[in-house]
Amino acid sequence: MSPLPHDTSPGTDASPSRSQEHPEAPHDASIAHACAARASQLMACAAHRNSPDACLFAKLIAAREVRNELALLGLSHDDLRALFLRHFSLAPFQTGTHTHAIGVNTQEYAEFVAALRALTLTYASATVDAEDARCLASIIAHACLRPDHLWRDLGLAGREEVTAMLERYFPELVSRNVANLRWKKFLAQQLALSLGQEPGPAPGCPGCEDYAHCFPPSA
Repeated sequence: MSPLPHDTSPGTDASPSRSQEHPEAPHDASIAHACAARASQLMACAAHRNSPDACLFAKLIAAREVRNELALLGLSHDDLRALFLRHFSLAPFQTGTHTHAIGVNTQEYAEFVAALRALTLTYASATVDAEDARCLASIIAHACLRPDHLWRDLGLAGREEVTAMLERYFPELVSRNVANLRWKKFLAQQLALSLGQEPGPAPGCPGCEDYAHCFPPSA
């Protein structure tokens, strides 16, 4: 992997982002409603309807499915089908409806995804299903390619849901975020440090409206 740009700011989440200070647009509200409705449909088909894992994956899948962006999960057709069988066995899964994993456009990004997925899995909890952890690591790594806060790129309600997700699946990784960095920035930082590189932004960070807050220009 090529070196990442130097990280010059703490970029903590102590205060809400500017994007969270504005009211939700009507289109965004409509998408949010559709996501919630689809997640509820999936949970109605869950083998264990009180399962926090089923609830999480219902939200992650719904967030992409209602936008016709299932490929952005970064899961192959077989991985997604197996995920449905584990958690939503009563939900129809039709061949051809769910696309193959999205191809990462550049070699640099492909290496980033593979490396971050592998690093994340080294912190996987023994208390969760190993295949669920593998799917989630892939979903998180691919979300880091997109230009928004990680919670939005995942389709979750806020940072708190990302934290809860990581605490359940990768608790030792969470314990390393002692500076309370934003999660996408923290994950990119940990990956760079593991590779002996200077910490810098994830590939999607430059497109985020808060990029200058997390990575202010050098004086």
